[in-house]
Amino acid sequence: MELQKIPVSVESGRNIIIGQTHFIKSVEDIYEALVNSVPNIKFGLAFSEASGPCLVRLDGTDETLAQIASDIVLELGCGHIFVIILEGAYPINVLNAIKNVPEVCKIYCATANPVEVIVCKTEQGGAVIGVVDGFAPKGKESDEEKKKRHEFLRKIGYKR
Repeated sequence: MELQKIPVSVESGRNIIIGQTHFIKSVEDIYEALVNSVPNIKFGLAFSEASGPCLVRLDGTDETLAQIASDIVLELGCGHIFVIILEGAYPINVLNAIKNVPEVCKIYCATANPVEVIVCKTEQGGAVIGVVDGFAPKGKESDEEKKKRHEFLRKIGYKR
């Protein structure tokens, strides 16, 4: 058994969602969950099939984002993993819909931060053990930082 740390990052303005699902039907169901959550959403989706031909299945509303997602899935080398690359939308807009897809087992991360995926490789294949999402905390927020957080959430329309 070998543990690997695989760095994954997305361009500014994009977010990544990494999860586990269990059936080839997931590609179409996750696609539908995304397009039904955000009108005109721009995304790429890739899923690694874990039996039969063991292909990376991909779809999306943007071919470039679908290729990026499929490249990440191939690099991770784990069965039944999916990767979504979002542009112009945030995970908060789609996460509940994705979690409600019957085939989805787990969401590892949903972020714009750099991610390190911890993968365990065996003779059979690979498994995502977990992710490192972003960076370690540097301290506690001050009253001024709390005020900035409140203002930011209202500025981007997530709080009134």
